[in-house]
Amino acid sequence: MKAPSPIDCDIFCNVIDNFGDIGVCWRLARQLANEHGRSVRLWVDDLHSFAMLCPEANTESEKQQCRDVEVRVWRKEFPDVQPAGLVIETFACKLPPGYIEAMALQENIPVWINLEHLSAEDWVVGYHKLPSPHPTLPLTKYFFFPGFSSQTGGLLLERDLLAKRDAFQNDPAKQQAFWTFIGMEMPEAGTLKVSLFAYENAALADLFEVWASGDQAVICLIPEGRILPQAGRYFGDDTPRAGRIYARGKLAVSVLPFFEQERYDELLWACDVNFVRGEDSWVRALWAGKPFIWQIYPQHDSAHSKKLEAFLSVYCDQLGDYSSLAIQGLWKSWNVERGAGQTWPAYMAARGELERHTQNWARHLSKNNLALNLLDFSREIGRMRAFEIKGSNHENSTRTSFR
Repeated sequence: MKAPSPIDCDIFCNVIDNFGDIGVCWRLARQLANEHGRSVRLWVDDLHSFAMLCPEANTESEKQQCRDVEVRVWRKEFPDVQPAGLVIETFACKLPPGYIEAMALQENIPVWINLEHLSAEDWVVGYHKLPSPHPTLPLTKYFFFPGFSSQTGGLLLERDLLAKRDAFQNDPAKQQAFWTFIGMEMPEAGTLKVSLFAYENAALADLFEVWASGDQAVICLIPEGRILPQAGRYFGDDTPRAGRIYARGKLAVSVLPFFEQERYDELLWACDVNFVRGEDSWVRALWAGKPFIWQIYPQHDSAHSKKLEAFLSVYCDQLGDYSSLAIQGLWKSWNVERGAGQTWPAYMAARGELERHTQNWARHLSKNNLALNLLDFSREIGRMRAFEIKGSNHENSTRTSFR
Protein backbone atom coordinates (compact mmCIF):
# COMPACT_ATOMS: atom_id res chain seq x y z
CA MET A 1 0.00 0.00 0.00
CA LYS A 2 1.34 3.42 -0.96
CA ALA A 3 1.67 6.25 1.54
CA PRO A 4 -1.46 8.39 1.94
CA SER A 5 -1.88 11.02 -0.75
CA PRO A 6 -0.93 14.57 0.25
CA ILE A 7 -3.74 15.72 -2.02
CA ASP A 8 -7.12 16.30 -0.35
CA CYS A 9 -9.13 16.66 -3.53
CA ASP A 10 -8.81 15.59 -7.18
CA ILE A 11 -11.00 17.43 -9.70
CA PHE A 12 -11.28 16.02 -13.23
CA CYS A 13 -12.26 18.29 -16.12
CA ASN A 14 -12.90 17.19 -19.70
CA VAL A 15 -13.04 20.43 -21.70
CA ILE A 16 -15.94 20.27 -24.17
CA ASP A 17 -17.40 23.77 -24.39
CA ASN A 18 -14.11 25.72 -24.52
CA PHE A 19 -14.58 27.67 -21.29
CA GLY A 20 -17.77 26.59 -19.53
CA ASP A 21 -16.48 23.31 -18.12
CA ILE A 22 -13.03 24.52 -17.18
CA GLY A 23 -14.50 27.80 -15.91
CA VAL A 24 -16.59 25.98 -13.30
CA CYS A 25 -13.77 23.58 -12.38
CA TRP A 26 -11.18 26.34 -12.02
CA ARG A 27 -13.46 28.38 -9.77
CA LEU A 28 -14.24 25.34 -7.61
CA ALA A 29 -10.58 24.33 -7.37
CA ARG A 30 -9.48 27.81 -6.28
CA GLN A 31 -12.30 28.15 -3.79
CA LEU A 32 -11.53 24.81 -2.14
CA ALA A 33 -7.83 25.70 -1.99
CA ASN A 34 -7.94 29.38 -1.12
CA GLU A 35 -10.98 29.56 1.15
CA HIS A 36 -11.05 26.12 2.71
CA GLY A 37 -7.37 25.22 2.88
CA ARG A 38 -7.71 22.07 0.80
CA SER A 39 -4.82 20.65 -1.18
CA VAL A 40 -6.36 20.47 -4.65
CA ARG A 41 -5.17 18.78 -7.83
CA LEU A 42 -6.97 19.78 -11.03
CA TRP A 43 -6.75 17.36 -13.96
CA VAL A 44 -7.57 19.06 -17.27
CA ASP A 45 -7.27 17.70 -20.82
CA ASP A 46 -6.94 21.10 -22.56
CA LEU A 47 -4.32 23.43 -21.12
CA HIS A 48 -4.85 26.00 -23.86
CA SER A 49 -8.43 26.63 -22.74
CA PHE A 50 -7.26 26.68 -19.13
CA ALA A 51 -4.56 29.25 -19.92
CA MET A 52 -7.20 31.62 -21.29
CA LEU A 53 -8.62 31.78 -17.76
CA CYS A 54 -5.27 31.65 -16.00
CA PRO A 55 -2.76 33.61 -18.13
CA GLU A 56 0.28 32.62 -16.06
CA ALA A 57 -0.28 28.92 -16.81
CA ASN A 58 2.35 27.15 -18.90
CA THR A 59 0.64 25.22 -21.71
CA GLU A 60 3.71 22.98 -22.08
CA SER A 61 3.92 21.91 -18.44
CA GLU A 62 2.63 18.50 -17.34
CA LYS A 63 2.52 19.62 -13.71
CA GLN A 64 2.43 23.14 -12.30
CA GLN A 65 1.21 25.18 -9.36
CA CYS A 66 -1.31 27.89 -10.22
CA ARG A 67 -2.79 30.05 -7.47
CA ASP A 68 -2.34 27.34 -4.82
CA VAL A 69 -3.83 24.64 -7.06
CA GLU A 70 -1.76 21.82 -8.56
CA VAL A 71 -2.69 21.63 -12.25
CA ARG A 72 -1.98 18.40 -14.10
CA VAL A 73 -2.44 17.41 -17.73
CA TRP A 74 -5.04 14.66 -18.13
CA ARG A 75 -3.80 12.37 -20.86
CA LYS A 76 -5.03 9.00 -22.10
CA GLU A 77 -1.85 7.44 -20.69
CA PHE A 78 -2.71 8.36 -17.11
CA PRO A 79 0.12 8.37 -14.54
CA ASP A 80 0.23 6.09 -11.50
CA VAL A 81 -0.86 8.47 -8.75
CA GLN A 82 -2.34 8.14 -5.31
CA PRO A 83 -6.04 9.08 -5.39
CA ALA A 84 -7.21 11.94 -3.21
CA GLY A 85 -9.64 11.55 -0.32
CA LEU A 86 -12.27 13.50 -2.25
CA VAL A 87 -12.62 12.79 -5.98
CA ILE A 88 -14.81 15.08 -8.08
CA GLU A 89 -15.58 14.07 -11.64
CA THR A 90 -17.31 16.98 -13.33
CA PHE A 91 -20.21 16.78 -15.74
CA ALA A 92 -20.10 12.97 -16.07
CA CYS A 93 -16.59 12.84 -17.50
CA LYS A 94 -15.11 9.33 -17.42
CA LEU A 95 -12.33 8.83 -14.90
CA PRO A 96 -9.24 6.86 -16.01
CA PRO A 97 -9.81 3.12 -15.36
CA GLY A 98 -6.50 2.76 -13.54
CA TYR A 99 -7.36 5.64 -11.24
CA ILE A 100 -10.73 4.05 -10.39
CA GLU A 101 -9.00 0.76 -9.59
CA ALA A 102 -6.54 2.60 -7.37
CA MET A 103 -9.46 4.22 -5.52
CA ALA A 104 -10.83 0.78 -4.69
CA LEU A 105 -7.48 -0.30 -3.19
CA GLN A 106 -7.28 2.52 -0.66
CA GLU A 107 -7.59 1.68 3.01
CA ASN A 108 -9.93 4.66 3.33
CA ILE A 109 -12.08 4.62 0.21
CA PRO A 110 -12.27 8.11 -1.36
CA VAL A 111 -15.54 9.99 -1.48
CA TRP A 112 -16.43 9.98 -5.17
CA ILE A 113 -18.75 12.72 -6.43
CA ASN A 114 -20.07 13.47 -9.90
CA LEU A 115 -20.70 17.21 -10.03
CA GLU A 116 -23.52 17.63 -12.53
CA HIS A 117 -24.60 20.53 -14.75
CA LEU A 118 -26.68 23.32 -13.29
CA SER A 119 -30.42 23.09 -13.93
CA ALA A 120 -33.67 24.43 -12.49
CA GLU A 121 -35.67 21.39 -13.64
CA ASP A 122 -37.90 19.78 -10.99
CA TRP A 123 -36.32 16.33 -11.24
CA VAL A 124 -32.94 17.61 -10.04
CA VAL A 125 -34.08 17.69 -6.39
CA GLY A 126 -34.94 13.99 -6.45
CA TYR A 127 -31.57 12.97 -7.90
CA HIS A 128 -29.36 15.22 -5.78
CA LYS A 129 -27.00 13.12 -3.57
CA LEU A 130 -28.24 9.80 -4.96
CA PRO A 131 -25.67 6.96 -4.75
CA SER A 132 -24.53 4.92 -7.74
CA PRO A 133 -22.63 1.74 -6.74
CA HIS A 134 -19.87 0.62 -9.07
CA PRO A 135 -20.87 -2.62 -10.84
CA THR A 136 -17.70 -4.55 -9.93
CA LEU A 137 -15.65 -2.57 -7.40
CA PRO A 138 -16.40 -1.63 -3.77
CA LEU A 139 -16.98 2.00 -4.75
CA THR A 140 -20.00 4.28 -4.70
CA LYS A 141 -20.34 7.46 -6.72
CA TYR A 142 -22.73 10.19 -5.59
CA PHE A 143 -24.55 12.63 -7.86
CA PHE A 144 -24.29 16.23 -6.75
CA PHE A 145 -26.51 18.79 -8.48
CA PRO A 146 -26.03 22.56 -8.35
CA GLY A 147 -29.32 24.39 -8.28
CA PHE A 148 -31.51 27.27 -7.19
CA SER A 149 -33.34 25.73 -4.22
CA SER A 150 -32.21 24.67 -0.75
CA GLN A 151 -32.81 21.04 -1.75
CA THR A 152 -29.91 21.20 -4.22
CA GLY A 153 -26.18 21.85 -3.98
CA GLY A 154 -26.49 25.60 -4.58
CA LEU A 155 -24.13 27.76 -6.63
CA LEU A 156 -20.42 28.56 -6.64
CA LEU A 157 -19.82 31.81 -4.76
CA GLU A 158 -16.59 33.13 -3.27
CA ARG A 159 -17.06 34.43 0.26
CA ASP A 160 -16.23 38.06 -0.61
CA LEU A 161 -17.64 38.31 -4.14
CA LEU A 162 -20.80 40.29 -3.39
CA ALA A 163 -18.88 42.71 -1.18
CA LYS A 164 -16.35 43.25 -3.98
CA ARG A 165 -19.19 43.80 -6.44
CA ASP A 166 -20.84 46.42 -4.23
CA ALA A 167 -17.51 48.18 -3.63
CA PHE A 168 -16.87 48.32 -7.38
CA GLN A 169 -20.32 49.59 -8.27
CA ASN A 170 -20.20 52.29 -5.58
CA ASP A 171 -16.71 53.56 -6.39
CA PRO A 172 -16.28 55.68 -9.56
CA ALA A 173 -12.48 55.33 -9.26
CA LYS A 174 -12.70 51.52 -9.47
CA GLN A 175 -14.99 51.81 -12.46
CA GLN A 176 -12.68 54.29 -14.16
CA ALA A 177 -9.75 51.90 -13.56
CA PHE A 178 -11.65 49.14 -15.35
CA TRP A 179 -12.41 51.29 -18.41
CA THR A 180 -8.78 52.38 -18.47
CA PHE A 181 -7.71 48.73 -18.32
CA ILE A 182 -9.73 47.91 -21.45
CA GLY A 183 -8.35 50.98 -23.20
CA MET A 184 -11.52 53.07 -23.28
CA GLU A 185 -12.91 56.26 -21.82
CA MET A 186 -15.70 55.82 -19.32
CA PRO A 187 -18.96 56.18 -21.29
CA GLU A 188 -20.97 59.33 -20.85
CA ALA A 189 -23.98 59.33 -18.58
CA GLY A 190 -27.03 57.97 -20.36
CA THR A 191 -25.06 55.55 -22.52
CA LEU A 192 -26.33 51.97 -22.29
CA LYS A 193 -23.43 49.64 -21.58
CA VAL A 194 -23.90 46.05 -22.79
CA SER A 195 -21.57 43.06 -22.54
CA LEU A 196 -22.10 40.35 -25.17
CA PHE A 197 -20.65 36.87 -24.56
CA ALA A 198 -22.53 34.44 -26.77
CA TYR A 199 -22.51 31.47 -29.10
CA GLU A 200 -23.18 32.08 -32.78
CA ASN A 201 -26.60 33.70 -33.11
CA ALA A 202 -28.52 34.67 -36.25
CA ALA A 203 -30.48 37.28 -34.27
CA LEU A 204 -27.39 39.44 -33.70
CA ALA A 205 -27.73 41.63 -36.82
CA ASP A 206 -31.38 42.37 -35.99
CA LEU A 207 -30.40 43.39 -32.46
CA PHE A 208 -27.55 45.56 -33.73
CA GLU A 209 -29.98 47.32 -36.10
CA VAL A 210 -32.31 48.20 -33.24
CA TRP A 211 -29.43 49.58 -31.18
CA ALA A 212 -27.96 51.52 -34.10
CA SER A 213 -31.26 53.12 -35.05
CA GLY A 214 -32.49 53.85 -31.52
CA ASP A 215 -32.51 57.10 -29.55
CA GLN A 216 -30.04 55.99 -26.87
CA ALA A 217 -26.28 55.62 -27.31
CA VAL A 218 -25.21 51.98 -26.85
CA ILE A 219 -21.68 50.71 -26.23
CA CYS A 220 -21.45 46.95 -26.72
CA LEU A 221 -18.38 45.15 -25.34
CA ILE A 222 -17.66 41.78 -26.98
CA PRO A 223 -14.95 39.52 -25.53
CA GLU A 224 -13.20 37.40 -28.16
CA GLY A 225 -15.32 34.33 -28.75
CA ARG A 226 -17.64 32.44 -31.04
CA ILE A 227 -20.00 35.29 -31.91
CA LEU A 228 -17.21 37.68 -32.89
CA PRO A 229 -17.10 36.76 -36.63
CA GLN A 230 -20.81 37.59 -36.94
CA ALA A 231 -20.27 40.93 -35.23
CA GLY A 232 -17.42 41.67 -37.62
CA ARG A 233 -19.50 40.83 -40.69
CA TYR A 234 -22.19 43.28 -39.61
CA PHE A 235 -19.60 46.03 -39.88
CA GLY A 236 -17.98 44.62 -43.04
CA ASP A 237 -14.89 43.23 -41.30
CA ASP A 238 -14.03 39.58 -41.99
CA THR A 239 -11.12 39.55 -39.53
CA PRO A 240 -12.37 41.15 -36.32
CA ARG A 241 -9.99 41.00 -33.38
CA ALA A 242 -9.32 42.49 -29.96
CA GLY A 243 -8.78 46.22 -30.04
CA ARG A 244 -11.15 46.92 -32.94
CA ILE A 245 -13.90 49.50 -32.43
CA TYR A 246 -16.87 49.78 -34.81
CA ALA A 247 -19.66 52.32 -35.02
CA ARG A 248 -23.00 52.68 -36.78
CA GLY A 249 -25.68 55.17 -35.79
CA LYS A 250 -26.10 55.13 -32.02
CA LEU A 251 -24.18 51.84 -31.67
CA ALA A 252 -20.48 51.45 -30.88
CA VAL A 253 -18.94 47.99 -30.56
CA SER A 254 -15.59 47.35 -28.91
CA VAL A 255 -13.84 43.98 -29.19
CA LEU A 256 -12.08 42.95 -25.99
CA PRO A 257 -9.43 40.29 -25.42
CA PHE A 258 -10.57 37.22 -23.54
CA PHE A 259 -10.29 38.05 -19.83
CA GLU A 260 -9.26 36.00 -16.85
CA GLN A 261 -12.20 35.32 -14.55
CA GLU A 262 -11.74 38.21 -12.12
CA ARG A 263 -11.72 40.78 -14.93
CA TYR A 264 -14.80 39.20 -16.49
CA ASP A 265 -16.67 39.79 -13.22
CA GLU A 266 -15.70 43.46 -13.43
CA LEU A 267 -17.01 43.60 -17.00
CA LEU A 268 -20.39 42.31 -15.80
CA TRP A 269 -20.43 44.78 -12.91
CA ALA A 270 -19.54 47.70 -15.19
CA CYS A 271 -22.32 47.06 -17.71
CA ASP A 272 -26.06 47.77 -17.50
CA VAL A 273 -27.16 44.62 -19.37
CA ASN A 274 -25.21 41.37 -19.83
CA PHE A 275 -25.61 38.69 -22.49
CA VAL A 276 -24.15 35.42 -21.20
CA ARG A 277 -23.97 31.83 -22.35
CA GLY A 278 -23.56 28.30 -21.03
CA GLU A 279 -23.15 27.80 -17.29
CA ASP A 280 -20.22 29.67 -15.80
CA SER A 281 -21.00 33.17 -17.16
CA TRP A 282 -24.70 32.57 -16.44
CA VAL A 283 -24.01 32.22 -12.71
CA ARG A 284 -21.64 35.19 -12.72
CA ALA A 285 -24.36 37.32 -14.31
CA LEU A 286 -26.67 36.39 -11.45
CA TRP A 287 -24.09 37.53 -8.90
CA ALA A 288 -23.56 40.76 -10.85
CA GLY A 289 -27.11 41.79 -10.01
CA LYS A 290 -27.77 43.35 -13.42
CA PRO A 291 -30.42 42.44 -16.03
CA PHE A 292 -29.07 39.63 -18.19
CA ILE A 293 -29.98 37.45 -21.16
CA TRP A 294 -28.95 33.81 -21.04
CA GLN A 295 -28.16 31.81 -24.17
CA ILE A 296 -28.33 28.16 -23.26
CA TYR A 297 -25.97 25.65 -24.86
CA PRO A 298 -27.98 24.16 -27.76
CA GLN A 299 -28.56 20.40 -27.86
CA HIS A 300 -29.66 18.35 -30.86
CA ASP A 301 -32.59 16.75 -29.06
CA SER A 302 -33.90 20.19 -27.93
CA ALA A 303 -33.42 19.22 -24.29
CA HIS A 304 -32.07 22.72 -23.76
CA SER A 305 -35.54 24.17 -24.38
CA LYS A 306 -36.94 22.41 -21.32
CA LYS A 307 -33.99 23.61 -19.27
CA LEU A 308 -34.56 27.19 -20.41
CA GLU A 309 -38.28 27.03 -19.62
CA ALA A 310 -37.54 25.58 -16.17
CA PHE A 311 -35.20 28.41 -15.26
CA LEU A 312 -37.56 31.09 -16.60
CA SER A 313 -40.35 29.63 -14.49
CA VAL A 314 -38.23 29.86 -11.32
CA TYR A 315 -36.63 33.19 -12.13
CA CYS A 316 -39.87 34.96 -13.13
CA ASP A 317 -41.91 33.63 -10.22
CA GLN A 318 -41.74 36.87 -8.20
CA LEU A 319 -41.82 39.27 -11.17
CA GLY A 320 -44.80 41.35 -12.25
CA ASP A 321 -46.68 40.25 -15.34
CA TYR A 322 -45.18 42.86 -17.66
CA SER A 323 -41.57 42.18 -16.65
CA SER A 324 -42.13 38.43 -16.76
CA LEU A 325 -43.48 38.60 -20.31
CA ALA A 326 -40.70 40.98 -21.34
CA ILE A 327 -37.88 38.76 -20.13
CA GLN A 328 -39.45 35.62 -21.56
CA GLY A 329 -39.97 37.32 -24.90
CA LEU A 330 -36.35 38.44 -25.30
CA TRP A 331 -34.77 35.29 -23.87
CA LYS A 332 -36.81 33.00 -26.10
CA SER A 333 -36.26 35.08 -29.23
CA TRP A 334 -32.52 35.21 -28.54
CA ASN A 335 -32.37 31.45 -28.05
CA VAL A 336 -34.38 30.62 -31.19
CA GLU A 337 -32.22 33.20 -33.03
CA ARG A 338 -34.96 35.39 -34.45
CA GLY A 339 -37.02 38.37 -33.34
CA ALA A 340 -34.62 39.72 -30.69
CA GLY A 341 -34.90 43.23 -32.09
CA GLN A 342 -38.68 43.22 -31.72
CA THR A 343 -38.59 42.03 -28.11
CA TRP A 344 -35.79 44.39 -27.01
CA PRO A 345 -37.92 47.54 -26.31
CA ALA A 346 -40.21 45.72 -23.85
CA TYR A 347 -37.18 44.29 -22.06
CA MET A 348 -35.66 47.75 -21.70
CA ALA A 349 -38.92 49.10 -20.33
CA ALA A 350 -38.74 46.46 -17.58
CA ARG A 351 -35.04 47.02 -16.87
CA GLY A 352 -35.50 48.75 -13.51
CA GLU A 353 -37.60 45.94 -12.02
CA LEU A 354 -35.31 43.30 -13.52
CA GLU A 355 -32.27 44.86 -11.85
CA ARG A 356 -33.95 45.00 -8.44
CA HIS A 357 -35.19 41.45 -8.88
CA THR A 358 -31.77 40.07 -9.82
CA GLN A 359 -30.11 41.80 -6.85
CA ASN A 360 -32.70 40.34 -4.47
CA TRP A 361 -32.34 36.92 -6.04
CA ALA A 362 -28.55 37.06 -5.69
CA ARG A 363 -28.88 37.79 -1.96
CA HIS A 364 -31.30 34.89 -1.58
CA LEU A 365 -29.16 32.43 -3.57
CA SER A 366 -25.98 33.41 -1.71
CA LYS A 367 -27.23 31.47 1.33
CA ASN A 368 -26.76 28.16 -0.51
CA ASN A 369 -23.04 27.83 -1.29
CA LEU A 370 -21.99 24.93 -3.51
CA ALA A 371 -18.42 24.56 -2.24
CA LEU A 372 -19.56 24.52 1.41
CA ASN A 373 -22.36 22.07 0.64
CA LEU A 374 -20.02 19.79 -1.27
CA LEU A 375 -17.52 19.66 1.61
CA ASP A 376 -20.29 19.10 4.15
CA PHE A 377 -21.64 16.24 2.06
CA SER A 378 -18.20 14.62 1.73
CA ARG A 379 -17.81 14.77 5.52
CA GLU A 380 -21.29 13.32 5.91
CA ILE A 381 -20.32 10.35 3.72
CA GLY A 382 -17.12 9.93 5.75
CA ARG A 383 -19.04 9.84 9.04
CA MET A 384 -21.55 7.38 7.60
CA ARG A 385 -18.76 5.05 6.52
CA ALA A 386 -17.03 5.32 9.90
CA PHE A 387 -20.31 4.43 11.63
CA GLU A 388 -20.80 1.43 9.34
CA ILE A 389 -17.25 0.21 10.03
CA LYS A 390 -17.71 0.69 13.77
CA GLY A 391 -21.00 -1.18 13.65
CA SER A 392 -19.44 -4.00 11.65
CA ASN A 393 -16.51 -4.30 14.07
CA HIS A 394 -18.90 -4.34 17.04
CA GLU A 395 -20.98 -7.09 15.42
CA ASN A 396 -17.88 -9.18 14.73
CA SER A 397 -16.68 -8.68 18.31
CA THR A 398 -20.06 -9.76 19.72
CA ARG A 399 -20.11 -12.90 17.58
CA THR A 400 -16.60 -13.81 18.75
CA SER A 401 -17.54 -13.44 22.45
CA PHE A 402 -20.31 -16.02 22.08
CA ARG A 403 -18.15 -18.69 20.47
